[in-house]
Amino acid sequence: MTYKFLNNINYPKDLKSLSVANLKVLASELRHFIINIIATKEGHLGASLGVTELSIALHYVFNTPEDLLVWDVGHQAYCHKILTGRKDIFPTNRQLNGISGFPKRDESEFDTFGVGHSSTAISAALGMAIASQLKGEVKKQHIAVVGDASIASGMAFEGLNHAGVTNSNLLVILNDNAIGIDPSVGALKQYLTNVKQGIKTQDNIFEALNFDYSGPIDGHDLDLLIFELSRLKNVNGPKLLHVITTKGKGLKQAEEDQVKYHAPGKFNAETGNIEGKTNENLPPKFQDVFGYTLVELAEKNDKIIGITPAMPTGSSVKFMMEAFPERAFDVGIAEQHAVTLAAGMATQGLVPFCNIYSTFLQRAYDQVIHDVALQKLPVIFCLDRAGLVGEDGATHHGVFDLAYLNCIPNMIIMAPRNEIELRNIMYTAQLGLDRPIAIRYPRGRGFVTDWKCHFSKIPIGTGIQLKEGNKLAILSLGTTAHDVEKAINKCGSPEDIAHFDMRFMKPLDQHQLHHICKKYQDIITIEDGCLTGGFGSLIKTFALDNKYNVNIISMGIPDEFIEHGKVEELKAIVAINPESITEMINKLLNH
Repeated sequence: MTYKFLNNINYPKDLKSLSVANLKVLASELRHFIINIIATKEGHLGASLGVTELSIALHYVFNTPEDLLVWDVGHQAYCHKILTGRKDIFPTNRQLNGISGFPKRDESEFDTFGVGHSSTAISAALGMAIASQLKGEVKKQHIAVVGDASIASGMAFEGLNHAGVTNSNLLVILNDNAIGIDPSVGALKQYLTNVKQGIKTQDNIFEALNFDYSGPIDGHDLDLLIFELSRLKNVNGPKLLHVITTKGKGLKQAEEDQVKYHAPGKFNAETGNIEGKTNENLPPKFQDVFGYTLVELAEKNDKIIGITPAMPTGSSVKFMMEAFPERAFDVGIAEQHAVTLAAGMATQGLVPFCNIYSTFLQRAYDQVIHDVALQKLPVIFCLDRAGLVGEDGATHHGVFDLAYLNCIPNMIIMAPRNEIELRNIMYTAQLGLDRPIAIRYPRGRGFVTDWKCHFSKIPIGTGIQLKEGNKLAILSLGTTAHDVEKAINKCGSPEDIAHFDMRFMKPLDQHQLHHICKKYQDIITIEDGCLTGGFGSLIKTFALDNKYNVNIISMGIPDEFIEHGKVEELKAIVAINPESITEMINKLLNH
């Protein structure tokens, strides 16, 4: 499509010749460009629409990439990418071999810091500012764009706390739209709301931290943005500009339903309506099975608590929040707090289900070790988005959880292969355990349509045999069992293959493993986690420790970061798809 200004904008230097009036037209064109591409290619829509004017103003006023601009999270960086040399390849966003959905250092010199999770921008930009001071680059600017949900996180406060006692040339842009992925929560959110509404507060929290505070200003007013940013270029030391934006600005439906249009999937670019999806007779999403089961269990067990760090919709803890609001907590982007909050509740006999995405739990690793496992507190961790998650890429693939949890004493680690097993292990866990448990399951839909069955208790540390066979044994963990089943059906001699679902990585079913190692010479392990320190390495260690002379082939995620693409594409690349498993089966049977 021909645009009056956008067609001729390839880099920030191209903005400098435009008048402010023309920049406003460019903002409209940028929104149209993003809406039309995301409508068919999918991606994070609302956040980038909300910062269109801010993105233009930042690159117009500052001399990027010499001036260093850091975007927090990255959901809001689409305009930035289009204005910094990636307009023509933007349709490849989040696709295999295309550009990343997040800022990425090896993709562009304008991406000064790689991001994917929140609340890192202030620390990173402060580090850059201190480095510039040490190098004598006193005129270089350092800008961190942080959302109101992200700035409430502990790490953001740590960065603010440090910056306030420096004279570093740091500008924090607080992009305040009152929502992250879900609505923002907490006392800081209420404080910012009061500031926006002109309600008098005792002190400005940012001035109390020694920041030069200005605002709040309209983040869609280009004249005002350019004026304020130009003024702040000449203000020394740490400063903070508070801008008010509307997430989804420019698309009516995205403004009205900001949660759904954060990443709406495919939609009609002309009308803005999300394409209808036929979900009849489809298995449910794992997250919804978790959410509905939690409510079902909580109806009979009044000690059950639901906790999530800022993902009530994505994790489906929202169902618990609706049914039992006094027993369900969204604690904001605060994974460390979520874990220790759950630990504190567990000391008092409550049964906390702490639902955290697999990669988000990495941010609370110390708390899992010291505050939970060391004290043998029976916190129930439900790790959503385990395994390969697809288009969000390396920052979001939940492939490290098995390895990083396995080395922690007192942990139980379980991976249900379907929705029924997820329900049953949740039921088992709330009956009472003597230590914490991590239950991991993938993003997306499951496998069973008739999943609302009666609960059954699962004996901790027991696997099950899914198929008999005499020549070769396959040991799977979690939902990889379904890829194994497909692979067995494709191979030439399915009757020769035994299939075991181990279910628990910790404790391992040693009784079953002794039986397997005695009966089978060739064994395949498969996991959707990293091979280094993972499930396969554990099976090999068991065989070695028990002096079994067996041939074990481990299939899983190699020792590298996996980029973005569709899950099935990525499974093929790392060779854990059914075709790769079939190939390995045939190779072993025919050697």
